[in-house]
Amino acid sequence: MSHTPRLWTVVSCSLLVASLGAGATACGGGDHPLSANPYDAADQVAFNQAAGSRPVDPDRPLEVTAKGAGGSRITDVTAVDTHGRRLAGELSAKGDRWHSTVPLAAGVRYTVTVSTENDKGAPGQRTLAFDTTPAKKLLKVEFGPESGTYGVGQPVVAELNEPVKDKATRTLVERALVVDVKPQQVEGSWYWVSDDTLHFRPKDYWPAHSTVTVRSNLEGIRIGKDLHGAASKQLKLDIGDRVEVITDAASHYMTFKRNGEVVTTLPVTTGKPGFATRNGTKVVLGKQYYVRMRGDTVGIGGSEYYNLDVYWATRVTWSGEYVHAAPWSVGSQGYANVSHGCTGMSTGNAAWFFENIREGDLVTVVNSIGEWMTPFDNGFGDWNLDWEEWREGSTLLKGVRDGYNPVDHARLRPQV
Repeated sequence: MSHTPRLWTVVSCSLLVASLGAGATACGGGDHPLSANPYDAADQVAFNQAAGSRPVDPDRPLEVTAKGAGGSRITDVTAVDTHGRRLAGELSAKGDRWHSTVPLAAGVRYTVTVSTENDKGAPGQRTLAFDTTPAKKLLKVEFGPESGTYGVGQPVVAELNEPVKDKATRTLVERALVVDVKPQQVEGSWYWVSDDTLHFRPKDYWPAHSTVTVRSNLEGIRIGKDLHGAASKQLKLDIGDRVEVITDAASHYMTFKRNGEVVTTLPVTTGKPGFATRNGTKVVLGKQYYVRMRGDTVGIGGSEYYNLDVYWATRVTWSGEYVHAAPWSVGSQGYANVSHGCTGMSTGNAAWFFENIREGDLVTVVNSIGEWMTPFDNGFGDWNLDWEEWREGSTLLKGVRDGYNPVDHARLRPQV
């Protein structure tokens, strides 16, 4: 079928508009077949799925073919599922066949719209709807922390109920986990901490007073053999002020900053030799007005054993590092490091700190003789990786690092 006559008709109309101005109505809506309402093309196309039949196997590709009646051919196909996701497909050069190029989603309804044209160029259309069978096995994603207000350093966590090891599958999963930031987007990335855990953080900290929304687009999507994505609960984080705390273990003072401005400096004591406080940036994990701290819970006994009632305790590691009231060491605060790893201060200062800090705020220790805070096995040490290192944990940006071992999250004991 030649399209030359129709192309010339359109061009001729355009020239007539240019030359006659107001007389352009000579090419009015009813003079050209492309301007007509689509006719019912039910007798011109065929599907390999049947409307009204029982649900179909999502692993079976969708195929649409032109019957050739009246010289018809397919010009476009759109297949959209219950969640508004468009099914990718490929149309042949002749317009006689369209087929899906990715697996269908499970447990959804598809609405398929096929556009055609006959040998005279008149447009036709046919619509079909069908359901797919539910998934046999589901990959569930649970986001954390709980929705609420957090500091600018709070990472987002995605926990999977099944391990994902294959790189291509990880890429599919990672691409479907969507993080939106308002009022403006920021650069950020997921990091595969282990086969079933991902963390997301921006290149820099979250913008103060922004809103972070996290969702999964995996529902119904084929992830592996007999494995499809499950529906997931959306997460919303409201980000507060930019609070940064810097503890200098050499000077024995803490600087508390809010939105770039120094609010106060406080005398403190940190870990003594053999129990030195970890260097690096930690994210506040939680707050407890009262904690009972005992040395034997972290392997400390003998002359170093302690059994203390501790108040105004702000936790920064799972292994028990806190910022807390230490009235027994007030004489050393601002002068010497005498603790077993925590940052101690007077009761009044600890109460003030407790009231002005929140989960997700940043606490950084510098100039300690201790080891560095690890990224993932002792709380949120995510910010101790620079951006290039962080990118290495993404299958979308650089690929998963070779030889990385999953970490143990079981250490929950306090230390003073």
